[in-house]
Amino acid sequence: MATQLIDQAPAGVRDLAVEEPAGSLRVPRGRRSGLRRLAASRSAVAAAALLALLVLAALAAPLWAEHVAGTTAYANHITDRVEVGGEPRDVVSPEGVPIGPTWRGEFFLGADVNGRDIMVRLLYGGRNSLLIGACAALLTALLAIPAALVAGYFGGWVDGVLARVLDVIWAYPVILLGVALGTAFAVGGVGVGPISIPGDSKAIPVLVIAVVYVPYMARPLRGTVLALREREFVEAARAQGAGPLRIMWSEILPSLLPGIVVLLPLMAANAILLEAALSFLGAGVRPPEPSWGTMIDDGVTRIVSAEHLAIAPGLMLLLTVASLNVLGDRVRDVLDPRSRVRIER
Repeated sequence: MATQLIDQAPAGVRDLAVEEPAGSLRVPRGRRSGLRRLAASRSAVAAAALLALLVLAALAAPLWAEHVAGTTAYANHITDRVEVGGEPRDVVSPEGVPIGPTWRGEFFLGADVNGRDIMVRLLYGGRNSLLIGACAALLTALLAIPAALVAGYFGGWVDGVLARVLDVIWAYPVILLGVALGTAFAVGGVGVGPISIPGDSKAIPVLVIAVVYVPYMARPLRGTVLALREREFVEAARAQGAGPLRIMWSEILPSLLPGIVVLLPLMAANAILLEAALSFLGAGVRPPEPSWGTMIDDGVTRIVSAEHLAIAPGLMLLLTVASLNVLGDRVRDVLDPRSRVRIER
C-alpha cells in the first residue's frame, strides 16, 4: 500500500520518500539531476574547463618562471639581447620599444619597457587577480549573508537601519566608491583595534571590493529571507520554541544556499573586473606587483608601438570574466530557473 502511494505521488515527493541505505553518502536525486543537467550543458562544461585551465596556468607561474623563462616577474633585462630567428635582438630597443612575442620559452609573449618577461608577469598577475577576486567574493558573502538574515528576519527598525546603510553604499557608482576607498586606505592603511593592514597590502583591494559589493548580494538575499520567514517550516520552528538565531541558522540559511551558490561566481567575476579597474586607476594592486589591471595600464600608453602589452592581460581578463559569467548563468538555470538574478554595476 505504501509503495502504491509513493508511486502515485508527485516526482519531488517520490524522491524524498525513497529511503537510502543506512550510512549512505549518496547525493539526493534532485541534486544528482541538477548536476547531470549542468554536466549536459556544453557551455557550462566549456566555461568550467576554461576557468580551470586559467587557474592552473596561474598556479604554475613559478614553474614557468624558473624552468621555462629563467627569470622572475620583477627582473629587468633592458640591456639584454635575445636571439630570435637566428638573429640577436635587443630586449628593449634604444628607442624604448620592447621586443614582441618570440613564441619561445624566453620572452614568450615579449617584454615590457623595463625588459620584464610579459608571460611571467601575466601568470603572476593572474595569481594576484584571481586571488583578490575570489577572496573579495567570499568576504562579500560573509558580510552580506548575516546582514540579509538579520534584516529580513527581524524586519522593523532593524531592517530599516540596515537597508539605509546598504542604500548609501548602493547609491555610489562602484568604480567611484572603489577608487575613493582604495585611495584612502592606500595612503594610511586600515587599523581597527589590534588589526592593522598596511596600505600596500593586497588585502586592501580585497576589503574595498567586498564592501562595495555587499549591497549587490545582500539585497536579493534579504528579499528571499522576507518571504521565507512567513513559511510554515519557520512557524513550526517558532512553535517548538526555537530562538531567532537557531531559526536563521538551521531553517532559513539552508534555503538560501541555492541563491548564494548562484551569486558567488557572478560576484567573483565582478570582483576580478573591479580589481583590474582599480589597479588600472592606481587604487588597487601597487606596482611593481603584477596584476592584469596594472599590466593593462602599462600597455595602454604604448598600444601603437607595443600592442602586446595591453592585449595579453586584456585577453586573460576577458576569458576569466566571461567563463565565470557563463558558469554562473548555467548554475542559476539549474538551481533556480525562475530566478532573474543579475549583478548590475
